[in-house]
Amino acid sequence: MHTAETASPFGLQAARDSRADAIGARPRSTLRGRLVGAADLFAWPLGLSHYLELVNPLWSTHTTWARVVDLIDETADARTLVLRPGRGFGAYRAGQYVPVTVTIDGRRHTRTYSISTAPGRAPGRGGIAITVKHVAGGRVSGHLVRGIRRGAYVELGTPQGEFVLPDAPRPRLLLLTAGSGVTPARAMLQELSARGALADVVHLHWAPRAADVIFARDLASLAAAHPGYRLHVLATCEPPSGVATAGHFSPNLLDARCADWRARDAYACGPRALLEAAEAHWTASGCAQRLRVERFQPVLAPLPADVAGGRACFRRSGVTVETGAGQSLLLAAEAAGLAPAHGCRMGICHTCTVTLRSGRVRDLRDGRVTDEPGARVQICVSAAAGECEVEL
Repeated sequence: MHTAETASPFGLQAARDSRADAIGARPRSTLRGRLVGAADLFAWPLGLSHYLELVNPLWSTHTTWARVVDLIDETADARTLVLRPGRGFGAYRAGQYVPVTVTIDGRRHTRTYSISTAPGRAPGRGGIAITVKHVAGGRVSGHLVRGIRRGAYVELGTPQGEFVLPDAPRPRLLLLTAGSGVTPARAMLQELSARGALADVVHLHWAPRAADVIFARDLASLAAAHPGYRLHVLATCEPPSGVATAGHFSPNLLDARCADWRARDAYACGPRALLEAAEAHWTASGCAQRLRVERFQPVLAPLPADVAGGRACFRRSGVTVETGAGQSLLLAAEAAGLAPAHGCRMGICHTCTVTLRSGRVRDLRDGRVTDEPGARVQICVSAAAGECEVEL
């Protein structure tokens, strides 16, 4: 479903914005670069980019804005946002993710989302697309799926991630996806199709029902156009006919759907249960090196039985809070009304890294305790181990 266009938060009219976008798309010449540098001297203490941002956010060079040019409903709770990024958005590879920042009720929130289109394959006038599934209680996912409108602007970070296609010209792949885990896989499939390399790919995708399959029509079209792409949609809940088409991941199901899985490069993305089951099976089979996994949640180590809550002092904010056992410093800060910089919320992007001034923190991924003043810690995966003070 497409929504009607609305004015951007910057108060620009659509016609003026389109014209400005076209002008802003021109490459900057060396002479122009020198002129901009000179203009920055007169714009001090701000840069020329800050004033250009007021005219058209896509002209900004100090912040990468993207305009929402289309909204496509994929399922009842998932939506694709087609984005046209402005200056500064770098190249990316199919399968990577990007930090996305939005302002909701006056507060900035950052989350990371897989780019769901291959380079150059976004619909319409977009440059990239992200596909978001609404998580129950999720403030950002709810805003992006239900609240954002065409013509709005979001802020983009740098594309990141190692969940990308192998270098082989015509790779033999096995894709294991479930739910929104299909988003990076869809970008990979688009790229393989574009370069004529979608020749031997087996794709197992799990969803509760057929109506819950994100990109259902796109995947079916790819399968119809490329005989070498073998798509298996596996429903885990009973559809209206009363019979589920398959259960969750199991070695027997894998053997039945892809007998030569040991000889393929495997990529898995989806809920924790799927990824843990796949990792255990590949490891037990002696071919763990052939499996790549993309997680949307961090893997946390079990907490020792005697771990209690702690106390965290956020030095620059002047706020001290009691924290629960295993509660990350990021969650503790947000619960206290703070809005620290963050990105992936799982210890990958390092956007939330701060300096430990005193005390002890525990890394929730492996239980390692850090107590050296001046150490850099990631607050999204660190918890107070007793008392701690961080530069936040």
